[in-house]
Amino acid sequence: MPSRSLLPPPPPPAEIRTWPDRETLLRDRAVVLDELVKMFVGPARLGVLWMWAGTAALGWSLVGAALLMFEDAYDPLGVAPGVICLAVGAVVLIPAAVLLAVGVARDLRVHALLVQWGGLDRDPVGDMPLRRPGASLAWLLTSFTLCATGLFGCVAVPATARAGQETYGLVVWLMGLGLIAWLAGLTGLVKAFAHRRWVLRVLVGAPEDPPVTAGG
Repeated sequence: MPSRSLLPPPPPPAEIRTWPDRETLLRDRAVVLDELVKMFVGPARLGVLWMWAGTAALGWSLVGAALLMFEDAYDPLGVAPGVICLAVGAVVLIPAAVLLAVGVARDLRVHALLVQWGGLDRDPVGDMPLRRPGASLAWLLTSFTLCATGLFGCVAVPATARAGQETYGLVVWLMGLGLIAWLAGLTGLVKAFAHRRWVLRVLVGAPEDPPVTAGG
């Protein structure tokens, strides 16, 4: 059984496949696809997405606090706390951005493997647990909430800001939080729709070619 920390290899080319029969092929295919689906839309992956959003929001909040400190500073000594807060915020924010990039790249590899392993054959009954409609709905709803919240922060906050009451630093801080929420939500929405599309095209849809049997 493939490890969740390491991606399984793609299926072997048709000319070197050694499955003795179709039942063995379907059994191995089911094991790999089950692990890949968990890697793609499992609860742990949703937790990672929210962890990224929370870490990035924390880092940007520290940056926003630094901006507010800069606006309130009256002398060079008053700028020092802001510089420290800005540095700490960058230390938190940059790893969050790296985490997002690594996660997106990993998701692309997982999706490619889902297509390759799913295309080996069709097993309508055995593939039912792989559809995970509940997981897709959870990703869709939570990600839509993040997107809506993010768009509100990016659009409504600057549109309703009043001169003399909201400072530039406060508006930039809230817009940054909105952008982070929107990016996290958009990432989740893309994954939810990608999983649903995979189910409809690979698991449910009619194969373009005859099913690949054992021995090529």
